[in-house]
Amino acid sequence: MTGGSAGPNVVVFFTDQQRWDTTGLHGNPLELTPNLDRLARQGTHLYHSFTCQPVCAPSRAVLQTGQYPTTTGVFRNGLRLPPTTPTLAHHFGAAGYATGYIGKWHLADRTAVGPVAPEQRGGYQYWLASNALEHTSDAYDTVMYDENGEPVSLPGYRVDALTDAAIRYVDAHQAEPFYLFVSYLEPHHQNHRDDYPAPHGYDERYRGRWVPPDLAALGGTAHSHLGGYFGMVKRLDEALGRLLDALESMGILDNTVVLFTSDHGNHFKTRNGEYKRSVHDASIRVPTVISGPGFQGGREIRDLVSHIDLAPTLLDAAGLAVPEEMQGRSLLPLVRGERNDWPDDMFVQVSESQVGRAVRTARWKYGVVSPDADPTTEPGANRYVETYLYDLRADPYELRNLAGLTSHRVVADRLRERLVRRMIQAGEAEPKIEPATPADGKQLRVAVNEVGQ
Repeated sequence: MTGGSAGPNVVVFFTDQQRWDTTGLHGNPLELTPNLDRLARQGTHLYHSFTCQPVCAPSRAVLQTGQYPTTTGVFRNGLRLPPTTPTLAHHFGAAGYATGYIGKWHLADRTAVGPVAPEQRGGYQYWLASNALEHTSDAYDTVMYDENGEPVSLPGYRVDALTDAAIRYVDAHQAEPFYLFVSYLEPHHQNHRDDYPAPHGYDERYRGRWVPPDLAALGGTAHSHLGGYFGMVKRLDEALGRLLDALESMGILDNTVVLFTSDHGNHFKTRNGEYKRSVHDASIRVPTVISGPGFQGGREIRDLVSHIDLAPTLLDAAGLAVPEEMQGRSLLPLVRGERNDWPDDMFVQVSESQVGRAVRTARWKYGVVSPDADPTTEPGANRYVETYLYDLRADPYELRNLAGLTSHRVVADRLRERLVRRMIQAGEAEPKIEPATPADGKQLRVAVNEVGQ
């Protein structure tokens, strides 16, 4: 389809560092996300949804391109997305869509804190953003930059400021097909003081209440930070409700595909010295809901899906061809019940904290780490060592690492084969993966027929 597209509008509502279990959809008891929960009941909830790189820039590059970080070259923060790499904005723009970006970008040169050079904006026509929004704004002091690189100060709490800008964009483009990507900073921490500044009164509302089981067991900074974190999630959900109301008031909600997802999760310094960059579900599992044409009906998809699949899905939902260079696949056949050869595992690359890789099935998590590679300069390695093995059926919050147990050697060997296959499919060289050092302890033997689950 080219020029004058009659396809649906597309809006991406993108949060930063939001765990999957912040939502009512996943059993959070604090009623933080009634609007998202309602959207899922009307549309499609991707129950097992994961980022394939749990850090900001690589995850964002995946969303924009449909390619793994090792393919785009954006395998850690501070690396720019090559201007020649096609993005969703290029594809939608070529099909006659107005394209707009609002919020945090994080895909320009490392030296670009606020303004982003036009050639580094991923092909978006309308621009109101900061490369690193956490460094140009605070909770009640939102500063972004327009197409001319000029600073724009927006009033209100930061979530509300971005939402107001998004509603103004939609209002100005409602007579034409548009693709809008709204990238919030919340519920990411405010870097310069390492806290989670919720709107006034919201931290107190959620402080000292429900704690996810992994954080209750491992601690980290959760007990001091969860009140603000949950308060930020609550305000994001209120913003989602406002944006949906605006679309409905304009009469275009039913013809708009809305994708809600986050770049990665948050383990609150329980798995390493900061909040993400680990293979654990607390880092990689995110809430994801899609509504609009093709996704209505209140479906819940339990198959494992990855961010690598979202760009192809949005293009397919708009009736546009999925480019061959995209490494994921559209979810629309899965939504229609056409599972065919949909994979029963998903693949994760990890950088910055370590050079790591993992494969996750419905039951198992298997992760490896390179002892040799420099995570700041090397996107991958030739040699890895088994480091993580979790039985997610018995231990869904990954509190007991089974790597090295002789009772689980068969499981680890089968999962190693899966991981190597996934790495090769992603364009990486076949690695050498060394077994974990044998660990003591008696364990029940796992049946071979359960290994593939």
